[in-house]
Amino acid sequence: MSKPKPIDIAEFRVKAGKKIDLAEWQTNVDALYDSKSDYKERLDAGTARLSELQEMLYAHDRYSLLVIFQAMDAAGKDGAIRHVMSGVNPQGCQVFSFKHPSATELDHDFLWRTHVALPERGRIGIFNRSYYEEVLIVRVLPEILRSQKLPDETLAAKDFWGDRLRSIADAEAHLHRNGTRIVKIFLHLSKDEQRDRLIARIDEEDKNWKFDEGDIEQRQHWDKYMAAYADCLATTSTADCPWYVVPADDKKNARLIVSQILVDTLAALDLRYPPTSAARRAHLLEIRRQLAAGEV
Repeated sequence: MSKPKPIDIAEFRVKAGKKIDLAEWQTNVDALYDSKSDYKERLDAGTARLSELQEMLYAHDRYSLLVIFQAMDAAGKDGAIRHVMSGVNPQGCQVFSFKHPSATELDHDFLWRTHVALPERGRIGIFNRSYYEEVLIVRVLPEILRSQKLPDETLAAKDFWGDRLRSIADAEAHLHRNGTRIVKIFLHLSKDEQRDRLIARIDEEDKNWKFDEGDIEQRQHWDKYMAAYADCLATTSTADCPWYVVPADDKKNARLIVSQILVDTLAALDLRYPPTSAARRAHLLEIRRQLAAGEV
């Protein structure tokens, strides 16, 4: 049996400005691991490297990393975040999940509630769902717009969804210019695999709590969601803030790909520990001498 090939994240990146049909993107690929133990070894190596890079990110204190996860229900967002980020210092990483907006959030523009949660310099921020919901579920279920109290002229705009997508792209370009590196991951799950996972949540009693009947309602709009995702990914994937379509039918494969995407993104930055001047080094050595001699 041949060894799995190295992961080339470019295979999963959505090219800027190119229209896509998600039916042409795989939801499963050949296994990137030989066995369960090999998978664990590869994932552990990825998390260890990610931990090293996160420490350098914090020390360098010039960049931040925002990781956005979007997917259909049961695609494995929570598991990917939990496994891939398991080795990262919790003080340097924050995870935010965005549910239904509150009354206060509805009194602001649709980017406000997520932008107040952006990571500080030196930190990693993870959005489990994000402002992209505003061009996905809101687009598939436009009745949600009625609760957003938008001006009539905004709602009547000829290209309302295009305007929203441009607002997102402009905001992300602004963040990139100011040091926030943005990686967007779409966990691409097949409809059949989603069905099997939803059934498992019913069959396995310890997973019953995860089952949400609303997921069944959303499943009825599958084709509309795929069309909304395709437009979203094609319009907002840029060279600076790319989208990655990660095959998600095999959870282990998906986690290994996500890990590689984050490692490669951070490794591409010119991260360095702050240099120590000769004068400070001499001062530290003197303090060390005093400590060793019991003088302090």
